[in-house]
Amino acid sequence: MASKKCLIGICFVLVLLIGCAGVPVREAVKVDLSLPVGKIEGNQFIGIRYPFRVSAPSHWKLTTEIPKFMEELGYENPGLEESEVFIYNPSTQSNLQIDFTPAGRYAKFSQESIEWLATAASGSFKEELEHDYGKDVNTEVYPTEAVSLKGVQFAAKKYGTYTVKGVKREQGWIYGFSEPYQIFILYMILEKEGSNDRQDIAKILDSFEVTSRK
Repeated sequence: MASKKCLIGICFVLVLLIGCAGVPVREAVKVDLSLPVGKIEGNQFIGIRYPFRVSAPSHWKLTTEIPKFMEELGYENPGLEESEVFIYNPSTQSNLQIDFTPAGRYAKFSQESIEWLATAASGSFKEELEHDYGKDVNTEVYPTEAVSLKGVQFAAKKYGTYTVKGVKREQGWIYGFSEPYQIFILYMILEKEGSNDRQDIAKILDSFEVTSRK
C-alpha cells in the first residue's frame, strides 16, 4: 500500500515552493510540544496541542497511539508518528488519521491551490501502489472535489480504489487549511459485507471541527 505520509510530503514541498518568496503573511507558528496532543472523552477526541475535535460512531475506536494493524496494512511508522489521532473500526480495520502542521510564514492558500495540491499527490499514490503490488494492480483515481469542514477555510478531497487479496480498498486524502495550520486527513475503507464504513467515515468528517483558541 502507498505510504500516505508521502502524499503529505508532496503537498508540503509544493506549498513551500508556492510561498517561498515575498512578504511574510503570518508570524512563525510556535507549537508547544510539551503539551499532550489531546484527550479522549467517550467517543470524542478534543485536541490540546492543536485546536480541533472529532467524534466517532460508538463501534469505532479513537486513540493517540498507532494501532498495531496499520503497519500490517502497509502504513509506514515514521509517517504515522506525526498524526495526532487515529480512528478505526476494529471489525474491518477501516481507519482515518488526522495530522496538523503549521504553515510556513510565506505560504499562501486558496481553494484553487488546495485542490491543485491534493491532485498532485495522486501521481505518488499510483506509483507506490505499483511498487507494492506490481504493475498489474488495477487503480482507479477519482476527480478532486472541494469539501466543507467546520472551521476550515479551504479543503479538497482526492481518493482512489484498488483491490488487494480480493478486498476492495478506498484510500483517500483530504488536504485543508485553517489559519495558521495545514490539515491532512487520511483514510482507508476496506469494503466488507455488512459494514457501513463509508457512511461512518462521512459521519466522522461531519463531526470534525477546528475550534478557536481561548
